[in-house]
Amino acid sequence: MFTPSVLIEVVVLLVCCGMAWGMTVLVRGKTHQAAEKSVLFGRRVFDGVLFPLLWLCFTFAALIMMRSGLKMHLLYVAVPALLSLFVIRLGVKILQVTLTESPTVRLIERTISWLVWLAFVLWVSGVLPLVANEMEQVKWKVSGHSMTLMTLLEGVLTAGVVLLFSLWMSSAVEAKLLSNTSGGELSLRKAASNAVRAVLVFVGLLLSLSMVGIDLTALSVLGGAVGVGIGLGLQKLASNYVSGFVILTERSMRIGDFVRVDNFEGRITEINTRYTVIRSAGGRESIVPNEMLVTSRVENLTFSDSLIAQQTLVTVGYESDAELVSQLLVKAALAQSRVLPEPAPVAVLTAFGVNGLDFSLSYWITDPENGQLNIRSDVNKGILAALRAHHIDIPYPQQVVHEAKNNQNISNQKLSVGTSAGT
Repeated sequence: MFTPSVLIEVVVLLVCCGMAWGMTVLVRGKTHQAAEKSVLFGRRVFDGVLFPLLWLCFTFAALIMMRSGLKMHLLYVAVPALLSLFVIRLGVKILQVTLTESPTVRLIERTISWLVWLAFVLWVSGVLPLVANEMEQVKWKVSGHSMTLMTLLEGVLTAGVVLLFSLWMSSAVEAKLLSNTSGGELSLRKAASNAVRAVLVFVGLLLSLSMVGIDLTALSVLGGAVGVGIGLGLQKLASNYVSGFVILTERSMRIGDFVRVDNFEGRITEINTRYTVIRSAGGRESIVPNEMLVTSRVENLTFSDSLIAQQTLVTVGYESDAELVSQLLVKAALAQSRVLPEPAPVAVLTAFGVNGLDFSLSYWITDPENGQLNIRSDVNKGILAALRAHHIDIPYPQQVVHEAKNNQNISNQKLSVGTSAGT
């Protein structure tokens, strides 16, 4: 049976939960942060870090205030349980914000959850001090330094926390640098964010190794081996990373530019340290190594401006009025909203063709990301409608066939050929 003190603790715990829930909803409504980019909030109220943190704080405050008047049992267990929930949510949300979702990331999330709940169960059952004492008895020496299993576990946990914090800080810095930017400024900030991320993760890795007990002076040998590896087998990878920083800093190509690389045409949507993503108007995406963008020929259609020239060819009959045809071609181009009035479209008579008069219509657009074939099709349909409305002939390919008028002569020729062949 529940005692009155336990019922009071249940009520206090539920009240603290309701207060945490209400405050989380209130703060979430005022901040309007995206759930997938926020550590404090999730898709649901209890998915983020803020809800278990507030619940833990309210419960701990209630425990401090009530422990002198009542004999507490439930709240003493609830506080470490809420602390475990907070640690799990913090680790999971940092991984979700900083890393792309993958089976490996989900495995790490589940591992964090199982380890934290295992520690909680060991603490509640009273076995945790015994396990810690036994781990202290397992000792060995590394480079003259004595190390126990307990210190190794503490170092690994601390290293994990430091790496998570480094990833979180780098992600926050990147989000801050890349907010409300575009064009060349976006490329510079992207380079700065990549550099900050690399430095923070590198420093976090060094601190983690030091906390585990690894002598950092021994890494000089590893550094030499890495240098040899880069010189031999990793030179392509290193070249891609260096090329990525070169592209971002010199701004020869920027996010949003419309480029053509190796017969693939599209807009740059992402520039990473190793590769660049180009998305075509049809939705296809090409992942191009940065070294290729630096060492090969790249057409940047929007390097200085976004003007793109297009051309279409038209053939009309020889009896057509050349001046009228030129005017109709220009009007058909200007009838399309995407065609620029300045520079103005130009229609010229280019040649006296076999089938008729050959005209060339040139016009300019400024939004190639919206497609080039569609605007060419619209202009061609406008030209066809205008020519038909003015009864201007669009000739078919012509071939002149000469028919012999004297069939008898042909028969005589065939007969003479056959007679000579028989003799």
